Amino acid sequence: MATILVLYHSSHGSVEAMANEIAETLNAQGATVRLRTFVQRQPHDIVVTKQDLIECDGLAFGTPTRFGMMAAQAKTFWETTSDVWLKGQLIDKPACVFSSSSSMHGGNEATLLNLSLPLLHHGMVLMGVPYDVPELLSTESGGTPYGATHVAGLDNSAQLTETEVRICRAVATRLYTVAKKLL
Repeated sequence: MATILVLYHSSHGSVEAMANEIAETLNAQGATVRLRTFVQRQPHDIVVTKQDLIECDGLAFGTPTRFGMMAAQAKTFWETTSDVWLKGQLIDKPACVFSSSSSMHGGNEATLLNLSLPLLHHGMVLMGVPYDVPELLSTESGGTPYGATHVAGLDNSAQLTETEVRICRAVATRLYTVAKKLL
């Protein structure tokens, strides 16, 4: 059984909804899931530690887009992980990324690439969404080859579409499958 860390920051609930879809899918497949945030915004939030990173067998990492970049809360955390990097403690662990923006061209793909940078520096095995996921070809909202995405709307009121949910589930399934193979 693999332990998967689902690590996210959510300002208005969209990224949290994606994280929950990913976590529920992982749980249903038998993974041990650690759902963590960067800061405690809600009473149920558990703040990530470097030990959570070290102990995980795979990572799903998401934040809202901030002008094509990760949220500052996430960046602040990754900047504290040099000691983990020096010891190579994340090398060869599989990872995927996910994001949400308020508009269709709001920077989701750039954010996914930005989220990927610290993971690549840590030597993680980065996974995207392959084109055998049919929703990737038919989406009219979120979803990219780089990772799962959501378009929340300018007022952040849009719920995850069924297509976005299916892409989140496909990403979670792939992450768990690869994590088990690498154990």
